[in-house]
Amino acid sequence: MKFVGVGVSFFILFSLSALWNTGAQDSCSQQCGELLGTCSCQVTCQSLGICCPDYNEFCLQISPYSGSLMGGKDILIENTAFNTSMITCRFKKIIKTNGFVDKDGKAHCISPLLYETGFIPFEVSTDDGQTFPYSGTWLSVHHSKVPDEEKCTLVNETKWQYYGTSNIDGNLTLTWTHQALTATHINIEVWGYQETGDSYSENWFAKWEYLYTLARETPNSGTFSFIPVPAKATYSTWDFGILRITPSTYSDGQSNIPSVWSSAHALAWHLGEDFRNDPITWATAKCVEWDRKEEKLPNFLEEIIDCPCTLSQARADTGRFHTDYGCDIEKGSVCTYHPGAVHCVRAIQASPVYAAGQQCCYDSTGAQILTQDSTSGSTPDRGHDWGSPPFMKPPRIPGFSHWLYDVISFYYCCLWSDNCHFYMKNRPSSDCRTYHPPQAASAFGDPHFFTFDGLNFTFKGQGEYTLVESDLTSLRVQGRTQQAHFPNGTEAQVTGLSAVAMQENNSDVIEVRYSEDLNLEVLLNQKVVNFSEQSWMDLKGLFLHSTSDQKITVMFSSGSGVEIRGSGGFLTLTVLLPDKFMNHTQGLFGVMNGNTEDEYTFKNKTTISVHASPQQLFEFGANWAVENGTSLFTYDTEFLLNNFFYGEKHNTSFLPVFFPYEDPADPLVKEMVLVCDSDPFCRFDVLTTRSLQVGNFTRLSHQNHKQLVENLKPVISCGWLDHPTNGRKNGTNYLLGSTIHFTCNQGYELTGSKEIICQVTGAWSGDIPNCILRTDIKQVILLGCVFGIVGLAVLARLTFLCRKERHEGNKKLVSEVPVTSQQERTKFQRSF
Repeated sequence: MKFVGVGVSFFILFSLSALWNTGAQDSCSQQCGELLGTCSCQVTCQSLGICCPDYNEFCLQISPYSGSLMGGKDILIENTAFNTSMITCRFKKIIKTNGFVDKDGKAHCISPLLYETGFIPFEVSTDDGQTFPYSGTWLSVHHSKVPDEEKCTLVNETKWQYYGTSNIDGNLTLTWTHQALTATHINIEVWGYQETGDSYSENWFAKWEYLYTLARETPNSGTFSFIPVPAKATYSTWDFGILRITPSTYSDGQSNIPSVWSSAHALAWHLGEDFRNDPITWATAKCVEWDRKEEKLPNFLEEIIDCPCTLSQARADTGRFHTDYGCDIEKGSVCTYHPGAVHCVRAIQASPVYAAGQQCCYDSTGAQILTQDSTSGSTPDRGHDWGSPPFMKPPRIPGFSHWLYDVISFYYCCLWSDNCHFYMKNRPSSDCRTYHPPQAASAFGDPHFFTFDGLNFTFKGQGEYTLVESDLTSLRVQGRTQQAHFPNGTEAQVTGLSAVAMQENNSDVIEVRYSEDLNLEVLLNQKVVNFSEQSWMDLKGLFLHSTSDQKITVMFSSGSGVEIRGSGGFLTLTVLLPDKFMNHTQGLFGVMNGNTEDEYTFKNKTTISVHASPQQLFEFGANWAVENGTSLFTYDTEFLLNNFFYGEKHNTSFLPVFFPYEDPADPLVKEMVLVCDSDPFCRFDVLTTRSLQVGNFTRLSHQNHKQLVENLKPVISCGWLDHPTNGRKNGTNYLLGSTIHFTCNQGYELTGSKEIICQVTGAWSGDIPNCILRTDIKQVILLGCVFGIVGLAVLARLTFLCRKERHEGNKKLVSEVPVTSQQERTKFQRSF
């Protein structure tokens, strides 16, 4: 949908209000999300009161709105009643599932097995699939991000995944919420996952396949225990899979029926007799086979992004890296696959060609852990864990491609056998020598702007403005500022950010705003997003994440990131841009090029001095007011329409306070000093808003920005160093100023530098150390002495011969010179 035309359509809609009285009506049948000639089928129509009469009939509201991409979720259609007992549901216009109408007249759809994440369009038919006039959207979610209560639980999951290895046997237990399935008896099925065909070709396909039924007609009691027996040879080759619980009324392996799935896991418990008899040998053979296959596949390591150098950088670069939930410092650093690490992050975007992923892990000192030093190190992934658009085909299947190429192989080589060197050879850590941190710009308070190049200024306009736009990726981030209102009903000549809207290329449009009742709202393509079910959403061209403390993060495919927090009635905004955006930005956040002299650049490319007055800066800000045709904002209330759509984009009649007066006699000043200390922005905002709370939020936002900039400072790395053969090294930190000490094993002597230091040039000091056998050293010394003595003897002999020859030559020369007297002859001889 083009947002350029939204405002114009509103104008037409309101201008042609006479049509409402003519009886002419449009229908939302098959047109949900559209703005029609006489009415609207967009979600904003409800708040504006301009919906088509049949909007609630055809535009479906569902609960829940999300579920696992594995499918089987019962979706209740809340707002439409159907005069039939059976309905047909269609997802993506191609996948059909059978729906039903319950005894209360409520319609239900069953979500299908999908191989992608994100919002999926779905439709409903009441005429046996002939037409699909009803429509809505369904959020397909990465299976590991589905709440645990929606899955069946493998009790002591480690036991399931190591069953049959040394001393692991006995009963296995499965539990689930029995109310999740309206059935008295259930079946438990085993499914396996595989990807077949030629790697990285058009005939490479992913498939979940039903294998066999583990238990049939079992009471739906919420628990099941059994002693696993080796699977038949037909199935024992499937070593990665999942369990599915279904009502017993359905046939075995039937697709797209009510289901409860387990987590995907290594199927050690069902593997054949050959695994049970000798798991180490079996796993070793699998590891070696995987290693051979890896050698024939393309080298994805060359195109993945380098890791940040430090933990603080990794946690600050939120546009390109996100917490790896398998090793999260905020959840106790339980790092099963990376013991010794305290936190890991994953690259948000998959690599461009091979859809590979990057992982970076850090120790308690904040230094990166490398696989060359430890099996706990950062390991990149052939299959990105979160998948990658356009999904559907390997290795882009969310979660499962990663399991197939990077996780089950870890079991083969590292967990079920002692061959981890094979795995680390194929999944070596990337160090950070080519990592470049992003640049950060922020806006907060009344509102104060910090540009990418580090300049700060205050612009207190009222309107909608371009904060940053880039011709590199068509990135646009726009901000709306509104006059501050206070609980006592008073107003001040103060503005602050009340909404931020953004888009990159043809991505979804995200808007974060304060509603009229000062609640923080997030809109996706004009529709308010509910985070009650999912805090992470894979969307078109971006990822969207919300934390429990209402921090919203938008991560675009370019690696640019936007963070927004609500703080005391104003929004605090941070934009992070990778260095590829250098010389490709404009707007209130300036030209990102490391030069503050051109920060105040107008649309026509003219500039004003960095020492410009507040009044001049006011003119600069006004120049970046957006226009209706390029606005990304949603105008879904009368207030927004009247004040921002029909009104001026920059309110020229609003004159802010440029120089607040600090009166020593003012009782607020004393309290202000206690709250703000020396922070100038905090003091400014307390004086303009008369609110200590606003000032404190400004102070915290300013501190956060300064800390972010500090965390993102470039760090010099000299790169990984190996220990010398027959020796050891002490130290695994390879950043500027780090010292590595070397020692040799017993019987060996160190040559070269005993310690080397990472220098500012990015090179190590000293000479590369080596460890040489002491007997070899003695022989070297002896040979050196022998050659030295022989050399001295030869040198002495040559010197003697040379002098002798010279002396005899002199004598001959003297005898041949005609000298007339003995005195002159003696004088001539002395001259030599």
